[in-house]
This record gives sequence, structure tokens and C-alpha cells, in this order.
Amino acid sequence: MELVRAAALIKGRVQGVWFRASTKEVADSLGLAGYVKNLPLRRVEAVFQGPKDKVDQALAWCHQGPAAAEVSEVQVSWQEIEDSLSGFDIRY
Repeated sequence: MELVRAAALIKGRVQGVWFRASTKEVADSLGLAGYVKNLPLRRVEAVFQGPKDKVDQALAWCHQGPAAAEVSEVQVSWQEIEDSLSGFDIRY
């Protein structure tokens, strides 16, 4: 089982629509570690760490997001796993 880490920068109508809470639910259901947080310019950053197939599922979900979201772009960067993440957090 290959473990990977990916960071997603999500743009569009993604703040004020339960994007962070919904991302946490998805990550928890997939057993992923990482975090999600709001960024300036009405963007969201999500970092997922875990088995590649599960991370791919979470990234695919980010292209749609929760019902009220309107995702216009998702930029993904693959990162080296340098430190161990445990659990999935909403960061403020």
C-alpha cells in the first residue's frame, strides 16, 4: 500500500458553504490524515495523507465539494511525506 500526501488549492465559491466541514467528513470516512483551512482570496487548502487510492477519491470529491459550493478550479501538488499527520483537522 503506497502512502502519499497531496495538497489541493480549491478556488471558486468555497467559503461559507460548509466546504471545510464536508471535507473533514469525506477525509474521515476514507481514513485519511491531514487538514483543511480557509485561505485569503476566498480559497480553501486541503492536505490529504494516506493510501493513494483514498487520496485520489478525496481529490476527486474536491472538484465538486458540498451542494452549495461552486468549484471553479482545483490545483493539486504532490508532496513528500516529511512528518506524520494523525487525524484530519479543520484549521483556522
